[in-house]
Amino acid sequence: MHLLLAPPSLRLAALCAVCVGLSFAQAPSLFSPERERSARVMQSSGQVSVLKDNTPWALQAGDWVNLRQVIVTGADGFAVFEVSDGSTFEVYPNSRVIFRNNAGGWKDLLDLYLGRVKVHIQKFGGQPNPNRVTTPTAVISVRGTIFDVQIEDQDATTLVTVDEGQVAVRHSLMPPSEPKLLNAGEYVRVYKNQPLAQKSFDKGGALRRTLQAATDAYYNIMLRVPRGGGSPTGGVPAGGGRPADTEATPPPPPPPPPL
Repeated sequence: MHLLLAPPSLRLAALCAVCVGLSFAQAPSLFSPERERSARVMQSSGQVSVLKDNTPWALQAGDWVNLRQVIVTGADGFAVFEVSDGSTFEVYPNSRVIFRNNAGGWKDLLDLYLGRVKVHIQKFGGQPNPNRVTTPTAVISVRGTIFDVQIEDQDATTLVTVDEGQVAVRHSLMPPSEPKLLNAGEYVRVYKNQPLAQKSFDKGGALRRTLQAATDAYYNIMLRVPRGGGSPTGGVPAGGGRPADTEATPPPPPPPPPL
């Protein structure tokens, strides 16, 4: 049937379908080709910044972090980032992390130098999705899992805990050796001048409760700062804005006691 001879209701439906199709065709993808190697801010509270020419610029939901950019959080800062494969990472208060410092390596996700991150690596149709997180003392290799990485002191002692799946941890400063494989509920501490410690099982969830207490402390702080993203000094709209507050932040809280 010719469209002009069709009933009015049918012509209207056809016109709506064409308009919807055009809108989807013209709408930009969330992760367009130029954003495939970037991370999008999904949530941001408190003082969260990215360094541009060594100047901190405040981040808020919807902003992007590019290759080799440094993410910095203050004492009340917290943010969730998403990459193109759907994996996410959370950056906690008093942290400093470089996003994809190795521009030529898809596997290298984060370089953590201070503070704590929580990473959730998605799998592709149930298949492994190799990624790496590094600290000054440890290299953590994952294939699809949920895990925490925390730097506990000035010697870069690294605490790795696994919530789900499996990770391989090796020492980045000591002579090469077999990595420690951690499964859900297990953890290991990597000391600067010692061989890789024996992995331990979090009996009774004591370590998990310690990390949860640190998270709860953050949320108690967050309740006293404005919601809606950006730092207390004001966020930066995507593609513009002004530098974040450069005032020094307090030192990170003391590490959890060894179990």
